[in-house]
Parts: sequence; structure tokens; C-alpha cells
Amino acid sequence: MLRLTEIKLPIDHPEHALHEAILARLGIAEDALLRFDVFKRSPDARKKNAILLVYSVDVELRDEADVIQRLEGVPHVGPTPDMRYRFVTQAPAGLSERPVIIGFGPCGILAALTLAQMGFKPIVLERGKSVRERTQDTWGLWRKSTLNPESNVQFGEGGAGTFSDGKLYSQIKDPRFLGRKVLAEFVKAGAPEEILWINRPHIGTFRLVGMVEKMRAEIIALGGEIRFESRVEDIVIEDGAVRGVQVNGAQGSEFIASRHVVLAVGHSARDTFQMLHARGVYIEAKPFSIGFRIEHPQSLIDACRYGAAAGHPILGAADYKLVHHCKNGRSVYSFCMCPGGTVVAATSEEGRVVTNGMSQYSRNERNANAGIVVGINPEDFPGYPENPLAGMDFQRHWESRAFELGGRNYNAPAQLVGDFLAGRPSTRLGVVEPSYKPGVTLTDLSTALPDYAITALREAIPALSRQIRGYDMPDAVLTGVETRTSSPIRIKRGPDYQSLNTRGLYPAGEGASYAGGILSAAVDGIEVAEAVALSMVAASSGA
Repeated sequence: MLRLTEIKLPIDHPEHALHEAILARLGIAEDALLRFDVFKRSPDARKKNAILLVYSVDVELRDEADVIQRLEGVPHVGPTPDMRYRFVTQAPAGLSERPVIIGFGPCGILAALTLAQMGFKPIVLERGKSVRERTQDTWGLWRKSTLNPESNVQFGEGGAGTFSDGKLYSQIKDPRFLGRKVLAEFVKAGAPEEILWINRPHIGTFRLVGMVEKMRAEIIALGGEIRFESRVEDIVIEDGAVRGVQVNGAQGSEFIASRHVVLAVGHSARDTFQMLHARGVYIEAKPFSIGFRIEHPQSLIDACRYGAAAGHPILGAADYKLVHHCKNGRSVYSFCMCPGGTVVAATSEEGRVVTNGMSQYSRNERNANAGIVVGINPEDFPGYPENPLAGMDFQRHWESRAFELGGRNYNAPAQLVGDFLAGRPSTRLGVVEPSYKPGVTLTDLSTALPDYAITALREAIPALSRQIRGYDMPDAVLTGVETRTSSPIRIKRGPDYQSLNTRGLYPAGEGASYAGGILSAAVDGIEVAEAVALSMVAASSGA
């Protein structure tokens, strides 16, 4: 097959236009085209009065060799790459050891699924609850201000990505097309098939719930085991190598022996990070970002991005990605933009407030929201460099401050953008109604973050209005605080995917700082699963 790219058509083109454009691009007659499939479709909205759809298509031809020879060297025409996934190995017969996976978010799910498909029968240990029970606990915080520290937005089946926009795109390099395997597994589990070809696909929380359950069922059917409410209290390490894990679960404390342990705990497993540091696993502090959530009317973003085409069903709710470099040397950028979504309570620890963004598949809520965050470095953390967990302590400090400013009841502190820029407390809302539940407390956010972050945000927000007109609208709402943009630590690993100083420990996903989002975490889970499988096969053969 051939892949044609950069086929541009008007947004309201008739159905036959793409077919005709393919024939024209290849210079072939109608009967020479056997079939075609859309590989990718994305909007080009650089000219708001003439928005285009840009297609990449895979075509099957009657005389493919002749066309390839004739069009050799022509831009945007080439062979379709082989994107099929091939397992790197299969479990040998009689293998007694079982790999252990800690955490059942996107990384842990794909690691477990891939290992199970290769016959390795993984044991998954998830400290939180199954996805539907976890959803009820999460609503308990949102509706009743009741937090379950073990079952919330951060902990439980599906990971933090379950309560998010469900974005399924990434900027990682993916020469083996592992992202395609992830999307294919999602479609098999019930995701809409369009995620395979639309630009910047997403799923949304409600659809993710059912998908996660179906992938869990496949893992179990293939011999895997998934234990919920099973918290790993310790990793047993002897002579620099993992020997197993100590688990506190429904049956009490238990030791599970394994020489292959995947650490897919996510970026908020702070007690696990402390345990690993105490056991001597190599950890280092890393940069991350802190800031607020900002909410605007979605209609404002749509009009700015799409002009007269705003509201077109193909375009849907508009998103944005912004950055500003400040005079004080800080960078401010938008993070995890959620079109037509809501701001959600995302803390996992009592006495702290954390915000995040979430959208349903429809993305039809009134507000657009995004993190507006400031980059910080380990040098900003009190206690660094002596303490590699100093960034985690830094996060906790500002989350506790947000809890205080919000009224100590899990309300989030909030302020209108106009008041924030003017340096005065907010006392009433304007046209933008904040979506955060259980609720917001209007206040002055100037003490909710370090002074350098406040200074940077006050410079950046008006500057960003040159990219999105109205971004600094006085009635837009800031809600604090956004601190979990990425993990505050990195658990370094070598080319064999194992910890630098602890054999058999495989740091993976967002918690170890090898991913940032659902898709990249899932891809990392596949790669780590492959490394585990190859190591187990080599160990079983005595190699």
C-alpha cells in the first residue's frame, strides 16, 4: 500500500472530494484505485476564514509498482509503514516465576496486558479500588468533601488518566508504532474507532471506565491476577537485587517473591517514593511546574481559534497550547488543556488541595480550562540537593497552603483574573462560573504560590491574550493549585530498563518520569514489559 499525506480539502467538502483528490495526486484512473483508508485527519485553522482538513490516507492500487516507479521522489507519497505489533518473545513452558506490577494506571495496564499476551501471567498490585468503586469514592470528595486517601483521582484502577480529558496523543518518538498498539487495544476494549485516525484523539472519563474493565478481564483470562486494595509496603532487596515485595492487602500482610518488579505507581505515590529512597534505590530530584487552573467560556476559545467556523461539528470544542517566556527567567505555559470540561479536586492526601482538569467525550460543558503553570527547578526546593525528595515536600507545602486559603474543607481558593492582575482579593464572581467541586472560596491567590511564580503569571496572562484574544478577560477564573504536572523525582534506569542500582526493579511511567500522559505511559508500559519478558526468558535458560 501507499501512504499519501498533506491532502488538503475545505472543511465542508463533499464526501467524494477525498476520493477525487487521491486520483488526482496519483494521476490514475478510477479503476486503478482498489480502496483507501484514512490514516489521519487534522484541521488546519491557521486561516480562520478558510479552515482546511488535512488528510493522510493509505491506498491500495491495481498497479502499485508502476505508480511507485512513476512517482519516485514526489513529496508526500511513499510506502505505508508496517505498523503491526510483534511480540518480542513468549513465556517458556514450565516457567514458575511471575512478574509483579505495582500500579494499574495506563502504564501498569499495558505492561500487564502485554506480559499476559506473551504468557507471563503477571500479578498486579493496586493500592486503590476497582474503577467503579473508585469512581464512587472520587465523587465522595467532589460531592461531600470526603477524601479516601487510598481511592481517589490519583489512586485506583485506571490511574490518574481515568479522571482527565482522556487525551490520547503524545510527542514521544515512536519508531516502532507502539502508540498504534495502545490505540488498537483501546478500540478492542470499547473506545470509538475514530481514535485511530482523528487528530488529537480523546476518550473522556465515562468511556475510559468501561475500557479499563475490559482490559482487566483480558489480563485475567490470560492467566494474570489483579489484586485491588493491595498496598506495597516494602520492596525486599538483597545484594542489590529485588527479591520480592511485602504487601498489605485484604488478607493482611504477605510476601510475594519475584525477581522482576515493575514500578508503575504514578506521580503521586509519595509514600512509595519515601520507601524506595529509604531502601537505597537511586532517585534524583527533577524539574516540574506549578500554577493554577484557568477557566474561560468555551465559546471565547472557539471564536478565537476557529472564527466563523466555531461550533462546526467536525471541529468540536477548540483547544490551545500557549507559552510565554518571562522577564524573570521563568517560562509560563498552558498544561493539560480541557475543552468543554471541568476543574476537578485531585488531592490524594488529607489537608491538601490539588486541582486537575477533566472532560467527557462530548466536551460540551460551558467552560474551557487549562493549567497555567510556571516551570521550576530543583534549585527552587528547600532542602535540595541533600534531599532528592525535596520537590515532593515543596508540592505538599503549597497544597497545604491551598487547603488553608480554601477554608480547610477541600474547597479550592479562587480569584478572578482581573483581580489577580490588579493585586486585590476577589469578592464576587462574574460571568464565568467556576466548575470545581466541592466548591471554591474567593480570595487573594498572591500567597498561594512562591513570589516568583506569581510575578511570572501576572506578566504572562496579559501577554498570552495576544495569542488568544480575551485570555486575560477580567471575569476568567483562576483556581489553585496545580502542582502535579509531573513527578517531582526521577527513578533512573539503564538501557535494560532496570534501576541503575537495583537489579530486577523496572521504574516505569509517569511516577519514574519516563512518561507524561496516558499514551506515553502506556507505550512505556509496553517497552518495560518487553524488557521484563526478555530478562525472564534469559534467566530461565541460564543465559
